[in-house]
Amino acid sequence: MEAIRTTCAYCGVGCGIEATVTGPRNVTIAGDPAHPANRGRLCSKGTYLGETVGLEGRLLRPMIGAGAVGWDRALDEVAARLGETIAEHGPDAVGFYVSGQLLTEDYYVVNKLAKGFVGTGNIDTNSRLCMASAVAAHNRAFGEDVVPCSYDDLERADLIVLVGSNTAWCHPVIWQRIEQSRAERGTKLVVIDPRRTETADRADLHIAVAPDGDVALFNALLAALWQRDVVDHDYMETHCDVPADLLSALDCDPGIEPAQFARLVDLVAAHPRMVTMFSQGANQSVSGTDKGNAIINLHLATGRINMPGAGPFSITGQPNAMGGREVGGLANILACHLGFSSGERAAVAEFWNAPNICAGPGLKAVEMFEAVHSGKIKFLWVMATNPAVSMPNAGFVREALRKCPTLVVSDIIADSDTARLADIRLPALAWGEKDGTVTNSERCISRQRALLPPPGEARADWRIVCDVAQRLGHASAFDFAGPAQIFGEYAAMTGLARDAGYALDLTAWANCTVEGYDAMQPFQWGGLTPFAGGYSHPDGRARLVAVDAVTAGATEDEAFPLRLNTGRYRDQWHTMTRTGLSPRLGLHRREPLLEVHPADAKANGLTDDGFARAHTAHGQATYRVRFHDGQRPGEVFVPMHWSGLTGGQSGTGRLVHPLVDPVSGQPAFKNVAARITPVVPGWRAFVLTREPLSAPILASAIYWAQARIEGGWLTEIAADGAVDLDGLLPEGARGEAADRKRGMQRIVVQGADGSLEAGLYLTRSGVLPARDWIVRQFARPDAAIVELLAARPSVPAPDRGALVCVCHDVCENDLLTAIGTGSDNVKAVGEATRAGTNCGSCRTIIASLIDRIAHDQKEGAE
Repeated sequence: MEAIRTTCAYCGVGCGIEATVTGPRNVTIAGDPAHPANRGRLCSKGTYLGETVGLEGRLLRPMIGAGAVGWDRALDEVAARLGETIAEHGPDAVGFYVSGQLLTEDYYVVNKLAKGFVGTGNIDTNSRLCMASAVAAHNRAFGEDVVPCSYDDLERADLIVLVGSNTAWCHPVIWQRIEQSRAERGTKLVVIDPRRTETADRADLHIAVAPDGDVALFNALLAALWQRDVVDHDYMETHCDVPADLLSALDCDPGIEPAQFARLVDLVAAHPRMVTMFSQGANQSVSGTDKGNAIINLHLATGRINMPGAGPFSITGQPNAMGGREVGGLANILACHLGFSSGERAAVAEFWNAPNICAGPGLKAVEMFEAVHSGKIKFLWVMATNPAVSMPNAGFVREALRKCPTLVVSDIIADSDTARLADIRLPALAWGEKDGTVTNSERCISRQRALLPPPGEARADWRIVCDVAQRLGHASAFDFAGPAQIFGEYAAMTGLARDAGYALDLTAWANCTVEGYDAMQPFQWGGLTPFAGGYSHPDGRARLVAVDAVTAGATEDEAFPLRLNTGRYRDQWHTMTRTGLSPRLGLHRREPLLEVHPADAKANGLTDDGFARAHTAHGQATYRVRFHDGQRPGEVFVPMHWSGLTGGQSGTGRLVHPLVDPVSGQPAFKNVAARITPVVPGWRAFVLTREPLSAPILASAIYWAQARIEGGWLTEIAADGAVDLDGLLPEGARGEAADRKRGMQRIVVQGADGSLEAGLYLTRSGVLPARDWIVRQFARPDAAIVELLAARPSVPAPDRGALVCVCHDVCENDLLTAIGTGSDNVKAVGEATRAGTNCGSCRTIIASLIDRIAHDQKEGAE
């Protein structure tokens, strides 16, 4: 049982993992202390990867329609349909929509097939939804898509500015490194975010900027620094081109209170070692590219770049968003950072010996699905992503997918919202089964290694693509024996980028051996300061870009007076096809919540813990209501994760407009015109079952959400009309209790052997019991039926409060007890309770509790 060193499947931090196989589909997970990204740390999602490697829900055989077929039949069908589409309608009738979940080797071969041999630029990736604006900003400023920073800069910085990032939740390991820098160096932290998140709560300065107000803020900040002569004129003169209209563009209102702005200027002026990290809150905007350039402008003008502890740092969302960008997974890049000039096209065509190199850029994600809907694209191959849920204007996207003459889906899940619409489904390998490389946010390339054998008939994505390419007559170009050979060819191809003056250069790995590839240790291409010798524009100089401070995005509309923001939950990932399998990860947020300021809730007739429907011009969705005074008045927040598999009427993608940044093509998820209305169902219930309830049974519900729990599933339901008990509960002996005082009905179902099979708790006007104790009992083989019917233990148990630490099952009252008995800092509380000692995501909550108690004690003393 030797540990295998691999890389996490989730975010762009790229954490190293030591995984030990302990059974046929059992894996124990630990952080890799030797990996430079995390040094042994893991977040909750990485920690519980072992709970997601089972075969539940897996696609294990190729499928044509509803029927299972052999690989030869499936591949022949894909190749035939693809070839027929090209022959009849031309290569631009073909599209590929791929994913940051693919490994670099997968990305490389599908991009090679599309752009070099099919001859279409219509290959784009779901990274378009995450990072495309950062890519465009890098290209405009530097001449190449290169992040000029490293994680080590966080430990060398005196000031860290987070823009549009709830880092404590979305990149917890980076957050731990920031915490370490603050503890050891006294590093200051500024958070720029419309919401008062857990990250913002711990900042030295939180700036609740208005949605899409970032350009104005950074322009005004640079203007103030210019007035104070904090800019580095020598650096600009030697290394940068400065447009004549830059200073006039900086003349704008910062959009925040003068005293707060003055404090920001003071902090930035006083700390030259400054890292600005920006993420989805900045990128997912119709002005996302301009936001990136406004941030980069500040660093170039002050010379805070290419030095330890300083620089603009785009942090990616997916594990291999950067790898896909490197090999050409975006529609506007040819390959290896090369574009579509005649010289670059000729070089790539010669390297690949490609007979049909594409003429130019293809359609970006939103454009691609518009082309599918209009019939321009007639063959679409979707790999490792779920656009029926995750794309903006998701209802339109579903229509497009239904209309597409041929939809091929390669995935690990048999029944995702997208796979349900496919003509052909191809079973791919999952994390823990596939072998290749990924590149993280700091340009560090790491190996993802196989731990488990392929289940059923699943195959690597690169292998599936090569098999189709060979059937199309391109056997010699796709005759790869394995991922090492693919990586070696890609590394050799970066020689074209090097010769063109780009920083991307992996030629030391050209034509690497299998043995060398297997032994690969994490390494960072470009080094700590990739632009130390000059930028990638032909003259070696960077470009400051004059960007307009006019706020764009959602327009004023009386019908939709609010602004809707979307984002992630701490313990969930994308559309939950993986994290939704983990009982532990479901503990933090079992339902999708609409977070709203109490004043807006009152104005719109909402009740806390009730239900509300969010409306936009493109659709509607229903959520549980959560009052949150950290929301800016006039704005609401909803999560991105719930799909048709895990919730009814709660798909956030159907709310989002298809507006995109005009430079990058990245959709704007963060500033959508909306309104909210209360939903008052006729009855509410929650059901515990051993198997998940099927969506058809729940189709008539106003709202439902399903979460994995130990030993089964918990489903929340709100509906009108009659209650279909036979549809909600399995067969078996039923025990029932009616609590007229509380207006509640409770039913427990036992199997023939006396085993507990289900429980239902229903009310029309009363209050449902707390779920946590009942869920715990449902997992116990000796659960007392009489207690479950009473919805409480026979001997009252201590109230532990809300769960705070998922990793070690520590609740709020456990923490309050520790704090009350002398644990007066986060480390001491961790030593007393273990809370915050693993992933660290809950450390912000612990710190807030300590501050709250200290404040209460101070007020009491006064």
